[in-house]
Amino acid sequence: MTTMNKQWRLKSRPIGEPNADTWQYSETVVPAISDGQLLIKIEYISLDPAMRGWLNDAKSYIEPVQIGDVMRAGTVGQVLESKHAKFVAGDYVCGHDGVQSYAVSDGTGLYKVDPNLAPLPYYLGVLGMPGMTGYFGLLKTGMPKAGETVVVSGAAGAVGSVVGQIAKIKGCRVVGIAGGSEKCKFLVDELGFDEAIDYKNDNVKKALKRTCPDGVDVFYDNVGGDILDDVLSQINLHARIVICGAISQYNNTTAVKGPSNYLSLLVNRARMEGIVVFDNVKEYPTAMQDIAGWIKSGELTVKDHIIEGIETFPDTLMMLFNGKNFGKLVLKVGE
Repeated sequence: MTTMNKQWRLKSRPIGEPNADTWQYSETVVPAISDGQLLIKIEYISLDPAMRGWLNDAKSYIEPVQIGDVMRAGTVGQVLESKHAKFVAGDYVCGHDGVQSYAVSDGTGLYKVDPNLAPLPYYLGVLGMPGMTGYFGLLKTGMPKAGETVVVSGAAGAVGSVVGQIAKIKGCRVVGIAGGSEKCKFLVDELGFDEAIDYKNDNVKKALKRTCPDGVDVFYDNVGGDILDDVLSQINLHARIVICGAISQYNNTTAVKGPSNYLSLLVNRARMEGIVVFDNVKEYPTAMQDIAGWIKSGELTVKDHIIEGIETFPDTLMMLFNGKNFGKLVLKVGE
């Protein structure tokens, strides 16, 4: 029986939110592999806010996805066939093989993972790019000290939930900002945050004054927009602002809204710095070892949100931008 590869390709660059015109679905025959190649059956696909930025034809830390290309995405799957010296059939591998059910690879960017050590989706979340982003963004850029107050926006997402828990492990007071009472309850009751602010129902600036009576020392921002401005009004002397993302701005049809409160950085001699996880590739093994240890000890809780069916990709991706995902969003490819 002929094996078909289900693929989602970029059809046109969106203005604002991606829609039906953005994507092209196709099914093509899986090609035979050549020397130096391997065939991977993709089992899980990572869906991340950064994917929206990759659709724009603009200078960034990574080349944009080109029109007609398979949509870029983190993946984990099993090697079905190999003519590559470093991989054999049966290996499980992680990489960026895109939104498709099969991938032919020359091995570039692939690394082996062990499903016996952790569930496969973990390698796309807490032990993958989101976990690495949270780890390095907080510890290397935010540089929290025990006793300091750390605020995290997008706190119930894949990155934010890791950031808050690591900050607690390091002895900080942690306040999370998330959308909805269920997510806020999860942050406090299950992840151990000290406080949570529901941006959908609370006045964020007033809530920050209540929950951070001693001010904010570290702000890990995944959201941008008004929330960034609100936190800047509460920062302490020598605060560190970590710019990881600005999901509130990604689908704008007008200019991105920057911080109008930026003079607070001057007054407080504070620092605002961006985090791009790929700058820390050489240190990934250390981060993975630390995170795996915290999971094993029960200090770090993992929450994945898995949706089944590669056919659902366009709608599932939009869950990131309408707040419907709860934890790390992963697409299970299925048959």
